[in-house]
Amino acid sequence: MRSRRPNPLPLGRRLMSNLVQAPFFGLATVVCGSVSLLVSLVDKSGRVQHRIAQTWARISVWASGARLTVVGAENLRTEGPVVFAANHTSYMDTPVVFSSLPNQFRILAKIELWKVPFIGWYLNRSGQIPIDTANPRATVSSLSVGVKALKAGMPIFVFPEGGRTPDGEVQTFMNGATFLAIRAQVPLVPLALIGVYDLLPIHTHHFYPTPMKLVVGEAISTEGRTMRDVDALTAELKDVIERLIRENGGERNAAMDAGAREMVAQG
Repeated sequence: MRSRRPNPLPLGRRLMSNLVQAPFFGLATVVCGSVSLLVSLVDKSGRVQHRIAQTWARISVWASGARLTVVGAENLRTEGPVVFAANHTSYMDTPVVFSSLPNQFRILAKIELWKVPFIGWYLNRSGQIPIDTANPRATVSSLSVGVKALKAGMPIFVFPEGGRTPDGEVQTFMNGATFLAIRAQVPLVPLALIGVYDLLPIHTHHFYPTPMKLVVGEAISTEGRTMRDVDALTAELKDVIERLIRENGGERNAAMDAGAREMVAQG
């Protein structure tokens, strides 16, 4: 999927990001993180902290200047706990997800995030689940915590790729999301993030506002599936997310960009 983001960005866009958007984003993170830490002293359920996180996310999306559309929101109305799984395109994926999903959930995330000021403190105090992919024993322990949360009625959110894509393409999926869904015998809900990569790709520091979509696919049942089906279900999940991207403009935008470049070259 080719990026619509200019390289390099125009000077005006870089100044806007450096002087307005990034400071505002940082301020929102510090303020909301501090309030969340204080609230965590009395909020044992995590509900208020989650609402603060949603507020932070909506402010962050607004500050980015990008317009977000949720497609298939009716598929979020599921009964009982589910595992949400999305492609990972950008640091801004997390605000997009938090601002869009209506109910409280927990994140299964890389343990390195727990070392980031405010973000790590929030993750720790709000009951999010760290996963150390470099340590197989710790990974199994984290997944067991996730299964326990699902069986207690709490939805879990996972980025199956484990990290952000370097080029906008969907990367190899790991089995964490499908392991959780099968072990807890809960549905797996595929989410496709489109346009967020162009907003803030990995290793960049400037926002480039573009239309974004969060596409919610139909839940995939895990009823009757066993751990022998983990690999096949992971492949199915990846195929569904890639299809949602294709059907909702991902490839069409790439084709438009290629056509525009060809017209410029011919001109």
